[in-house]
Amino acid sequence: MTANKGIIMIVDDTPDNLALLSDTLSEAGYRILVATDGMSALEQINYLKPDIILLDVMMPGIDGFETCHRLKSNPTTRSIPILFMTALSELDHLLRGFNEGAVDYLVKPIRPPEVLVRIDVQLTQMRTIKRAEEVLNNREFSALAINKEGIITWLTPSGASWLSEFANTHSLPNDSDIGQALPTPLIEWANAYLTDHNTITPPLPFESYRVGIEFSCKITPCLHGDEYLLVVEKNSGEWDLDAVRNSLGLTIRETEILMWISRGKTNKEMGIILGSSPRTINKHLEHIFEKLGVTTRTAAVSAVLQRQTNLD
Repeated sequence: MTANKGIIMIVDDTPDNLALLSDTLSEAGYRILVATDGMSALEQINYLKPDIILLDVMMPGIDGFETCHRLKSNPTTRSIPILFMTALSELDHLLRGFNEGAVDYLVKPIRPPEVLVRIDVQLTQMRTIKRAEEVLNNREFSALAINKEGIITWLTPSGASWLSEFANTHSLPNDSDIGQALPTPLIEWANAYLTDHNTITPPLPFESYRVGIEFSCKITPCLHGDEYLLVVEKNSGEWDLDAVRNSLGLTIRETEILMWISRGKTNKEMGIILGSSPRTINKHLEHIFEKLGVTTRTAAVSAVLQRQTNLD
């Protein structure tokens, strides 16, 4: 018996097509789900998600285009590859299918060898993408892609989590998704690069610190010239800012500056992160040195680490 190669849903209201496709794909080792209209297909997918969908265009009730649109609008089903099946050869119908999110199409009458080849190509590509996303989702960093307008075009689950936490900690609307713009602070930073991305000097990373978490983001062009890859990272601060501040008699801003010094940031970089000028950062440093009785950055950080060790 052939091993199960994946789950394929066939959505078609024509019995002959269903029989031909079911027999062909079952013999090739696929598990088959069948629906005769768009609504029943959407209902079935709530219980068992297929690896790929063969979707007829002309059906009673909602047609294939509307069914595809609903699937691609749902975050839980948008990644499922959809192949349209149509007897309509007009270019505008095919373009509409691609615009709704289909990855390929089959022209009726169905030819079994062609169906098997096209399905194999799409499943191989989908599994490659999933493996790459699994690697990203199990790392300390993640990724997403934007176009030149700052609109999100690709988003991993871990990238969505990063954006969600970033929005929550910065008191921003939590609505970042594919087709939506980046949150305000990020899009302002990205636009500065997108408007002049041919400069020799690479852009400084975006960095922000809130409630003990450091959010950082780097940008680079994708191989596709109209998209840009954002590598995002989140680091939980090892410093207990309140404990350090109280034990050393520092202000919260002075404590933050000490933490960034320990991470190797320059006055300019700290100014960008904290929204201050390098001159203001330097004045804070003078107060820190005076309070701690030291004269260098290294000595100031050492004083903090020693105090933390004593507290532990």
